[in-house]
Amino acid sequence: MKEDILNKGFAIIENIFTDEEIDELLMLITEADTSNPTFRKTKELFAIRQFLKEIPAAIDIIFNKRLVAIISELFGDEYFIVKSIYFDKPENSNWFVSYHQDLTISVDRKISLEGFGPWTIKQNQFSVQPPLDILKDNFTIRIHLDNTNHENGALKVVPTSHLKGIYRPELIDWTVESEYVCNVKKGGVMFMKPLLLHSSSRTTNNQKRRVLHIEFSRSILPGNLNWSERILAKACH
Repeated sequence: MKEDILNKGFAIIENIFTDEEIDELLMLITEADTSNPTFRKTKELFAIRQFLKEIPAAIDIIFNKRLVAIISELFGDEYFIVKSIYFDKPENSNWFVSYHQDLTISVDRKISLEGFGPWTIKQNQFSVQPPLDILKDNFTIRIHLDNTNHENGALKVVPTSHLKGIYRPELIDWTVESEYVCNVKKGGVMFMKPLLLHSSSRTTNNQKRRVLHIEFSRSILPGNLNWSERILAKACH
């Protein structure tokens, strides 16, 4: 798995969460106060940004012994949480995401720093593209709360694309590159590098696709810039 993440940019590990744990998470999400600005709900998508800040009771469920042991084995114990988002693609969603890399990080303010930019702000959250070395060192986990395949928006990825720096989607050479559909069963987790090119198709089978997306880093940001969710640094240890 470690070699797959380093070389291919991703790996999938099944059975990290039980059905009971998934049900507990979904119950917490159902009971959450959706009036906060970090919640976004349309007929195409329901999303919660800063998920672990909004629903802190989820932390103990998510970081069970199995997941903590796997993260420690694959990446060591230096990493901390820097971003968490819940995505719910409804049964009849036509929402899709074209190929892209995750090039921004979530921070607490906008300041002028060499190598950082451009900047954006979405739902009161500052985001910025950091130096490439930070992105290369980070990793993401995607916890699947439903069985996910190509019919309900499973991620499609371009293996090894994370090794090529900034890789513009319009420059993908499909005579050289291949596409892999990341089918993941409920309770499974996909580990991936942020620079891995990935996309998500429309839903065609009337099945939900609910995913928790959590990003990790071990980089200390320069100046007075801080990770927006660094408050959760010890949650995964």
